[in-house]
Amino acid sequence: MEPAGLPHRVPPLLLLLLLLTNFMPSFGKETLRTTAVTPQFERNMDYADFIHLNILEKKVLNNSEVLVQYLCSKPCIVSLEAVASSEFRTGVPVYRRRWKDEKNLYISQTRQVHLKFPSIMVYRDDFIIRNSIMVHSVILYAWISHKPVSSYDVEQNESYQEAVAKNYTFLEAVPPFERPYKDHKVCLQWGADYLWMLQANKIPQCPHESDGVQILNFIYASSGEKTGIVKRFEQFENRELETVRQHQIDYPMFTVSIWLYLLHHCEKDLCGILYFIDPKEMYGTPAVFLSEEGCVHIQMHLIRGDDLAVKTSFSLPLKQWFRLDLSFKGGQIEVSSVGKNLRRQHHQSFIFREDFYYDDTAGYFVVGGSGYVNGIEAFFGPVKYYRLNVLDTEQISNPLYDKETVEQIEHYYERCMDIQEVVYEYKHIVRQGQLAQRNCYSENYYLEQLRKYGEKSRCDAFMWGKELREKYHTLFKMLQEMDFSAPDDESDAVLEVGQRIFEKVAKDLSSADGLSKMGSSVHLLVDSSCCGYHKASYFLAVIFETGLGVPVDRTKGLLYSLVGAQGNERLAVMNLGYKHYQGINNYPIDLELSYAYYSNIAIKTSLDQHTIKGEQAFVETIRLMDDELLKAQTKENGDVFMWLKHEATRGNAAAQQRLAQMLFWGQQGVAKNPEAAIEWYAKGATETEDPVLIYDYAIVLFKGQGVKKNTKLALELMKKAAAKGLPQAVNGLGWYYHNFKRDYRKAAKHWLLAEELGNPDASYNLGVLYLDGIYPGVPSRNQTVAARYFYKAAQGGHIEGTLRCSLYYITGNVEDFPRDPEKAVIWAKHIAEKNGYLGHVIRKALNAYLELSWHEALLHYVLAAETGIEVSQSNLAHLCEERPELARKYLATDCVWRYYNFSASQINAPSFAYLKMGDFYYYGYQNQSKDLELSVRMYAQAALEGDSQGFFNLALLIEEGNSIPSYILDHLEIDQALHSGNASLLQELYYRCWNHSNQESISPCSIALLYFYMRVFWNAILQSTLIYFMGTFLLSILIAFAVHYFQTLSASNSLGTRSEPSSDEPSSSGNSNEDATQPAQQDESTLSNDSAEQELNPQNPLVTS
Repeated sequence: MEPAGLPHRVPPLLLLLLLLTNFMPSFGKETLRTTAVTPQFERNMDYADFIHLNILEKKVLNNSEVLVQYLCSKPCIVSLEAVASSEFRTGVPVYRRRWKDEKNLYISQTRQVHLKFPSIMVYRDDFIIRNSIMVHSVILYAWISHKPVSSYDVEQNESYQEAVAKNYTFLEAVPPFERPYKDHKVCLQWGADYLWMLQANKIPQCPHESDGVQILNFIYASSGEKTGIVKRFEQFENRELETVRQHQIDYPMFTVSIWLYLLHHCEKDLCGILYFIDPKEMYGTPAVFLSEEGCVHIQMHLIRGDDLAVKTSFSLPLKQWFRLDLSFKGGQIEVSSVGKNLRRQHHQSFIFREDFYYDDTAGYFVVGGSGYVNGIEAFFGPVKYYRLNVLDTEQISNPLYDKETVEQIEHYYERCMDIQEVVYEYKHIVRQGQLAQRNCYSENYYLEQLRKYGEKSRCDAFMWGKELREKYHTLFKMLQEMDFSAPDDESDAVLEVGQRIFEKVAKDLSSADGLSKMGSSVHLLVDSSCCGYHKASYFLAVIFETGLGVPVDRTKGLLYSLVGAQGNERLAVMNLGYKHYQGINNYPIDLELSYAYYSNIAIKTSLDQHTIKGEQAFVETIRLMDDELLKAQTKENGDVFMWLKHEATRGNAAAQQRLAQMLFWGQQGVAKNPEAAIEWYAKGATETEDPVLIYDYAIVLFKGQGVKKNTKLALELMKKAAAKGLPQAVNGLGWYYHNFKRDYRKAAKHWLLAEELGNPDASYNLGVLYLDGIYPGVPSRNQTVAARYFYKAAQGGHIEGTLRCSLYYITGNVEDFPRDPEKAVIWAKHIAEKNGYLGHVIRKALNAYLELSWHEALLHYVLAAETGIEVSQSNLAHLCEERPELARKYLATDCVWRYYNFSASQINAPSFAYLKMGDFYYYGYQNQSKDLELSVRMYAQAALEGDSQGFFNLALLIEEGNSIPSYILDHLEIDQALHSGNASLLQELYYRCWNHSNQESISPCSIALLYFYMRVFWNAILQSTLIYFMGTFLLSILIAFAVHYFQTLSASNSLGTRSEPSSDEPSSSGNSNEDATQPAQQDESTLSNDSAEQELNPQNPLVTS
């Protein structure tokens, strides 16, 4: 039976063919839409509308040729349109063409079209086309539209979407510098044409710029202090990106993604995660903090100027890695937390009543803490910032890079939780047993003595399983050896155990053969670290990084450096700051990250100097090769100290002053003893009229350091010292009026006077008055003037002034301090290296060296050197040179090469370090290859430091036939006219060598210079015309005598008579021969002297002069 509605004359087979034709799927880029079925069935079946594009070269070229093949079943309009897209704009029409076809129905037509594109798309930049654009893609669309029946549907029917047949193809964009120049058919003026030709063939190297910025790509240990990573963003170089950024200032669209490993929630108020500080030093958009409950607190600055904050309903997890994603769009915030598996854990949205104001170039970002808020106690992983885009969690590309270290951190804290639980429970059990024993027996003298001298209480009946005891067997053994009878604070029980473990290990390692016990000590150090005593963490970091008694393990070294830094161990923090400053051991160079670490210790250095507690000593620059300084080191029973004490007792003011300083700061090998120092300050202030002693004692009385405060007496002493003209005392009076009387006018008066006397403290204090807006006669705060005073104080060595300036250099928020992260790091590093705890380690190393305790000296010098302080690095290298067998046995790294290299890389490197490295590069050192150019650079740097040996070595390099690059000679400020001639260059170098040496005695430089002048004089004689005349004359005489002699001899033979020669003939002949050969002998002597000199000194003279 046939379907209803179809004419009976159509056979079923034909119907099937029709269905297959109309419903055949289309593949590829070309699309085909047929018109509806019309009564002219047979015609439509054979002639459906179509359009095809044929392009010989599918590139965006001007006047490109396109063949358009099409067929219309009705009067139609054929349209062509090219749409271009760039990185910042899409769907921009750049070419349009249309034509009508009303006559050629049911006939396939082919039309040739020449595409015309804008000049900035197809030509290179020239004098007229200034800004050609980078096009990513161009799509050429072609379609057919039937002419509408009425004018109402004209616009709708002619669109690409409503076309009866359509097609498209892609055109390949040509890079700007592969495009041809356009012939503009114009003549430029000569000047304009010449200016253009100067830069016509220069291809600018445009850096790839994206809105996605990696703020942090390495793990950062945040200790919860008021320091963090400071980042500042400039305007985009790409004008399209910058245009978008400026448009989004009042409707921001950006995303921040932060990996975190939280150890604790905020202890008090809010702790900084990431926030923006504007030029007025106020919080801007965004300000993301962590609350006490672990919630995310977000504060935003609105367009009207208000600030509003929201808080998430969920809290962030502890001790697991997660990613915090925040996206901002207009007045809306999306907050998500994502786990390591990239699955979303929490999500929350916030909508504000108005849009945010956001200009990320008008201020700076802070990751962690700052002077305004404490940071979080956590490890920061990679931090990614998308400046112009709002991205979903799935779209964010911010992976955890160093997965091995990430897993090590997780494993460390899991292990430490077990250890802390064991220690706490063990100590609790022992204490409970002691209490039970005391309750059972009444107190008597016998029991008291038994507890005092008898065997200590310990726990033998373990409540822990066998597996746990075997896992931590060294810890259980150590716990059994400890005495827990002394009462202490239960909250610090675990930390106290960690300290005891560390002290025992440190004592063992400092023994005569202590480093041989390193392998067995590592487990105990790990237990101590887990108990929160992070001196052990730093020990482990250095041990694994340097291979000190164990194989090198960089991953573990990094782990314990991070753990120690997070635990606020000063040396560990400095170690990370130094590694990121220099890029050592594959640490990435990151100046902002380095500053975050160094500024932390720099701030502590200022605080530590005002604290008389702790293991601190004054950081002194004492080099092991300086015999005079080594002889001056003493102890409380040493000759130097006893002599000073004798003189001080007799009333010698200088001896009293020096003795008090040594005791107060722990200088010159004397242990720190503030109480004894104060006694000498008091004795000197009351018995002598020395203004320095009077001032020092007044400061002690003002602050109550080791003595009861006495403001009245302190003020009298301060006025007395000031009356004697002591600048520090005049500044002290200003400090008194500022802090005790709040009389800023008198304070400013005294500080101005002290500053004129050159006191840096006074400069700093004046800066504080301007910064706080309390300077007399100035109505408001003036940060610019304050910064100038701080800079002047820093130039005088003032610690707080230097800290302020380093902060200005890292933020770039002050007028006279352009952002300079490297200078900020250098200044912060300079202050951090004055820290008393570092000084204590250096002093222990020096004392061990003087006592010939080589294992202890090596251990502590390695600990100090890895913090980046130069004096310890060069001393360690010197120790390894003196004791090579010790270094080879216990250090896996090449000690001499490594630490002289580190020393030479420092800003304050000594000249001998440059000379050492120059020799190593010249001769080649063990596994290091020779490098003449680096050797020359090292010698030149030593010369710039004023070392005569540097000039001497450079001159000898030239003597050996080597050349010195011109840029090094320019660096030495040697006239370019001397570069080409070796003689003139040698003269200049030897003269500078002599000029920088001790001119009162005969030095190698003076001998070398004299020898050079003698050679020049002799060469001048050899090359003069006089020597040729004398040689010719003497040769003529010799020939004449020879002819005369032979003539006489032949005459005598012919006569048969024997004649006696005259007495003067042999001597004359001999003298003539001697004279005639004299120039040749002298010339030969010059060459032999050189060879003889080389034989006498087989070592190259570049080592020492």
